[in-house]
Formats: sequence, structure tokens, C-alpha cells
Amino acid sequence: MAKSSATLDWCIVRLGEDHNWWVDEVSDPVRWDVDGLSIIDPRQMAHLIELVEPMRDYGFDQDTMEAAFIPFRIDREAGKQRVRLKRVKDSFFESDEKLFALADIVDEENGPYADLLDHLTRCRVKMLNDIFKFESKLTVDEVEDEIREDQNAGFIEGKALHTFDELCAILDYVPAGWETEEGEEAAKSDEDIDDQELPELDADEEERLKNDQSLKWDEDDESDEDDEKPKGDDDEESDDDEEKPKRASSDDDEDEKPKKAKRSKR
Repeated sequence: MAKSSATLDWCIVRLGEDHNWWVDEVSDPVRWDVDGLSIIDPRQMAHLIELVEPMRDYGFDQDTMEAAFIPFRIDREAGKQRVRLKRVKDSFFESDEKLFALADIVDEENGPYADLLDHLTRCRVKMLNDIFKFESKLTVDEVEDEIREDQNAGFIEGKALHTFDELCAILDYVPAGWETEEGEEAAKSDEDIDDQELPELDADEEERLKNDQSLKWDEDDESDEDDEKPKGDDDEESDDDEEKPKRASSDDDEDEKPKKAKRSKR
């Protein structure tokens, strides 16, 4: 554990409007500035541990992550949506207790949390280069530059960067244009479904569709369509008359209804 954080025994945290936890008070205000200081809750830590598991094959070091955080457990309530946390020595990966994780950022440039960010980025880059066939290898600098650009946009808007979001930006990173490669097995749209994929109807169902009044053409609608047709073109009117359903006899109706039912089914 970092020597600079030896006197950090407890902290009071509050639940923000963004549903993240933020530090309000610490037992060591000399070394720790609580302005914009975030802390990871047990649910978020469990998610991070799940995200790093696939990267073990690409050099992920569990000890590096353990060293980057100071573990706390809930001590008692400290007011509305505020709790007091007490420091413990448990492991995030091995303990069954629900632990909060405070990133050790006393030394932001060369401290254990800075080492973790660099370590996770390198592991993620190795993983992506193995999964995707890029024209040129993805580099750590490219990933860092893109993530930093998004973070700077948030800073300009006055948003404080939460530790959980900072880590997820690395662990979930995929280059633009490659996100859909993993989703090629998505469900087809209605336009992609052809007639052969439609379920076949049995005799009873087909007979029911024939007698379904809602599937028959509305005479008023057909009358409106006749009014909208351009007049003066005898050839077009002749073609339309041939395509219109005939209503001269009951035999013709029975021939046309099954076709209309099939059209409605689409």
C-alpha cells in the first residue's frame, strides 16, 4: 500500500445525482483533496473485476489492480444518502465482503493508480489486436489520445470524471467502425425476411383467413383510388382494370380472397 495513504483510516461518502459515490470528508485532509474525489462502490468493482478477467490471457496483473485502490467497508450511516466508510485490508478479488474502492491518486503521475491505467490500456490494446484484423496494429498512444479527447470534452462541460467511468472507458474501448463486427448475428429486420421464412398455414387457419372480413378490400377505398387515377390515358386505365379485383360473381370473389389474405399476412 502507498506510504502516503497510511493515515487515511476513514472517509464519508455521499450518493450523487448521477448515482455514483463521491467523497465528502477524509481522515487525512492534508494529503487528500476531496474536491471531485470519486469512489467505486461494490457493485461497480464487481463489474470491473468481470471486465478484466478476459485480459488475463493478455498479461493482466491482479496485483497491479489491488495496489491501485484502498479498500473500505461501510461503518455506519452519516446522514441522508451519506455513509461513513472504514478502511480494511481485504482483497477485492478474494473477499466476500462488499468493499468500496478509493483510487490511490496522491501521486497522480507516478502512483499506483496511474500505473493501473497504463497497464490496463496495454492489455486492452493487445486484446483488440488479437481479436480484430486491423490493417495496421492499434497502438497505446492512439487509444490514450482518443480517450483523453473524450475526457477533455467532459471537463469543458464542467463534468467531474468518476473513477469507474475512467476505467470503463479503457476496458470497453473499441475503435470506431469496429463495434458492429461483434454483432453480425443480430436479428434480421422484416425487410430481410422472404416468403420462404413465413410459417405455413394449415387448412383451418387458411379457411379462417378467407372468411376474415378485416382482410377484404374496402369498397370505399377502391372507389377513392379510382377517383385519384389520372384520366385520359386509356392504356393505363385498361391495365388497371385488369389488375383490380373483380366483383362480378361470387366465384371470382372466392378466387381472389386467398390472394388478399396472403398479402395482408406480410
